[in-house]
Amino acid sequence: MTRALLISVRFHDNRYHGTGDWPPSPARLFQALVAAATLPGLDTDKRNALKWLEKLGAPTIAAPAAHSGQNVNLFVPNNDLDAKGGDVRRIAEIRSATKHIRPRLFDATVPLLYIWHFDGDESQAKCICNIANDLYQLGRGVDMAWAIGELVDEARVEEQLGDYPSVIYRPSESGKGLALDCPDDGSLDSLEIRHKANAQRFTHVNSKTQFTNAPRPRFRTVSYNSPAARLLFELRCTTAPGAPFAPWPLKSAAALVRTLRDGACARLEKHFNGSGVVEKVLIGRNATEADKTQRIRIIPLPSIGHVHADPDIRRVLVEVPPDCPIRADDVAWGFAGLEVISPVLNEETGEILSSPVELVKADGDSMLAHYGVTEERTSRLWRSVTPLALPEDAKRRRINPAKLREEAKGGKERADEQQCACYAVIQALYHAGRREKVAGLRVQREPFYAKGERAEAFATGTRFSKHQLWHVEIEFAEAVSGPLLLGNGRYSGLGLMAPVQQVEGVLAFSIVDGLAADAEPLQLARALRRAVMTRVQNEMGAREKLPVFFTGHEADGSTARRGGHAHLAFVPDLARQRLLVIAPHVIEHRKPFKDECDHLKTLARALAGLSELRAGRAGKLGLKRVEVNPDTDPLFAPSKAWAVATPYAPTRHAKRNGRDSLQNDVLREVQRRQLPVPLAVEEKGANLLLRFSVAVPGPVMLGKTMHFGGGLFTCCVKERDHT
Repeated sequence: MTRALLISVRFHDNRYHGTGDWPPSPARLFQALVAAATLPGLDTDKRNALKWLEKLGAPTIAAPAAHSGQNVNLFVPNNDLDAKGGDVRRIAEIRSATKHIRPRLFDATVPLLYIWHFDGDESQAKCICNIANDLYQLGRGVDMAWAIGELVDEARVEEQLGDYPSVIYRPSESGKGLALDCPDDGSLDSLEIRHKANAQRFTHVNSKTQFTNAPRPRFRTVSYNSPAARLLFELRCTTAPGAPFAPWPLKSAAALVRTLRDGACARLEKHFNGSGVVEKVLIGRNATEADKTQRIRIIPLPSIGHVHADPDIRRVLVEVPPDCPIRADDVAWGFAGLEVISPVLNEETGEILSSPVELVKADGDSMLAHYGVTEERTSRLWRSVTPLALPEDAKRRRINPAKLREEAKGGKERADEQQCACYAVIQALYHAGRREKVAGLRVQREPFYAKGERAEAFATGTRFSKHQLWHVEIEFAEAVSGPLLLGNGRYSGLGLMAPVQQVEGVLAFSIVDGLAADAEPLQLARALRRAVMTRVQNEMGAREKLPVFFTGHEADGSTARRGGHAHLAFVPDLARQRLLVIAPHVIEHRKPFKDECDHLKTLARALAGLSELRAGRAGKLGLKRVEVNPDTDPLFAPSKAWAVATPYAPTRHAKRNGRDSLQNDVLREVQRRQLPVPLAVEEKGANLLLRFSVAVPGPVMLGKTMHFGGGLFTCCVKERDHT
């Protein structure tokens, strides 16, 4: 029977000063255990136990999310006296060395978990548990910690991991992921050799002191959380002219998965001599909770990406985990050419009346971007395409009941039903290994897409009741990537979610309450700018200087005058009761530069959780993060006509001869934003109207005060509808 050695580590403080990646590697924990074992003396039993531990496979790790704290510089003496011939009288000639310390901050109430799986005698594992009780630090000397070791069964391990509130790191023998050092056969001996060598680093030869580095310890590098291999196929009528797509009905997604799964299983089983491994990873037969990380997922991909798209299934994605016992190329062979629908033949003549539908390898994978598979298509807001199969007895935990009751619509019975479904969604996230913080939830039976299907329609032919199926919208605190599959039907073609299209580089906050009636936009913009710079400064560290991207000022404090707009704009959109932070590449309608991408990530981390803004007389504002839809938002939707919404401030004063008129100033600004030349610039008093020959996407922000909300244009509804 497989057992698990579980070591729980807790830190005295919520800071970690150790070098390397987070979480602390298993090799670092092994060194800490060796240090704890040698305190009273490394006897034979402890030595044998540590040698037993170093031969086990890489452990599973659960660690709280961490972020970098404030950078601290310590000025210490430089020990390079050898450069001065060892003469202590010349020590003043050696400059002081700067030691940079930047700890990682995390929630100290959440323990680190290290889990090794083993079979056989438990005596060595019990000895490791006793050693773990003597652990006193993990990391540097200031990282005081203690540990508890225990032996648990597989079911208990999976339950603890399912309830763990943060990130799970699983090892993989292949693939590319987070590289962490792990104990290896001979690690203990190498540590003892290194310890002895450190005591003999200095030797005297011919009255001179020589220094020798101690040999490095022996560890092996293991990849954690490696991405799965993805195989994309298409449903094609292979014998028809041009081999067109063969759309499969959306509501029959589960039936398609069963057909493909059984066909691939029959193919592969012949080459594995009936060992049962194929049924375990493809069907889940005789699989335990621990085997879920090795299971192959068959994901039907409905066609989405446009409001008028027909959502039938034309493509299928097969995900092969890095630790799957079947190689990815073997899985590809098992699925390629599978016959989904047999051809219809004329029994008398043998004529083929309809082409067979087969699974063929896709030529391109651009469709995956619609499901957030690429890193560039992360999103905070996700909506289900196929409904989630949720347990009907969900426990109520980790969510605000008052918020759910407020969002639930309809009568009390329906509100309670939706509330239970929301709790079940939280459980589904944990069971799928997603530990991202949830900011909002919405459940309903109706589809979120115009041509979608109601949730109940997917129950036919499945083991799920129609009452278990829900369409779900999830808003995360930070952007996440896909594919995102949730619920008990995630191995059966259900629970597929897609990111909601949004404008990258725009952070929008709805003003929930607290706005004064006489609030001035400029005052709000300046208050928002101060808040953003303060939070970014805290994120980067007090000693780091804020780049121009955030401040709009050069290093000497002068206003940035680089010809372009290289800094953020802070836009109060009072007509829609919201505040916008807009990146410069969005203003200039171009792709972001590399340094701007890094700054945008810093900005997103800094503004995560922003819920309040103190704006002086304008009020103490309650804020809520909202998304911007580029297809419907008046500031971003494409249109041929744009009307000014806030006062336009010319960049230059008009001359008496009229050569620098307002129209000319606007035309120069339009060119700077890399927009098409407008057909006309209509001026009617304080109103400006831009007319283009083609539909131009927003935002359209012009003039001297555009970085504080001035010169903001909105699209004209009639013109937008016409285009």
